[in-house]
Amino acid sequence: MSSTGPSVGSGGRTARRIVEFGRTYVVRPKGKHQATVVWLHGLGDNGSSWSQLLETLPLPNIKWICPTAPTQPITVFGGLPSTAFKLGVGGFSMGAATALYSATCFTQGKYGNGNPYRAKLNAVVGLSGWLPCSKTLANKLEGVNEAARRAVSLPILLCHGKGDDVVPYKFGEKSSESLSSCGFQDVTFKSYNGLGHYTIPVEMDEVCAWLTSKLALEGASS
Repeated sequence: MSSTGPSVGSGGRTARRIVEFGRTYVVRPKGKHQATVVWLHGLGDNGSSWSQLLETLPLPNIKWICPTAPTQPITVFGGLPSTAFKLGVGGFSMGAATALYSATCFTQGKYGNGNPYRAKLNAVVGLSGWLPCSKTLANKLEGVNEAARRAVSLPILLCHGKGDDVVPYKFGEKSSESLSSCGFQDVTFKSYNGLGHYTIPVEMDEVCAWLTSKLALEGASS
């Protein structure tokens, strides 16, 4: 998969830069397809490792889409397709930051570049991440039609380890506080003593239970 973006060449001319994405891994639902969750990996990781983990979760009614980011210093994920299914977005570390950015774009109704955000998000999960541009979020949402309603209705789960030495715990804690102060009323923040920059079964159990509830899934398999 590839996409093109502008870059400035010599003489101020704009050239087209090709960005090559890695493989997108899809975990298809083992039961009735009730929801789709786009899951974004962290820096240096890929969609494969997360798809293998997500496939083991007792969530038979979710279709997981796990893209692999391009190899470059900064990556941007956008353009979520409109769908008739319940749609969630989540991620770990950098992926969590992108998922939370996606939540703010949904609330504003547009991306940072002004393009419309057409997806209808029903749930957002961020593990060991942070909220980009948290200091300016309140100003961005002020005066935007429907922003308050979208913020109130969007459930967000944040999980963070207190022993995280890559993305400090306080970043996750402050992200939760910033979202709540900007009108996001359904924000759940879970902390884990001694957890570093990785995930553990008890954390994924929390994610499973939360998604089952917020996406109104028919139930988890054993």
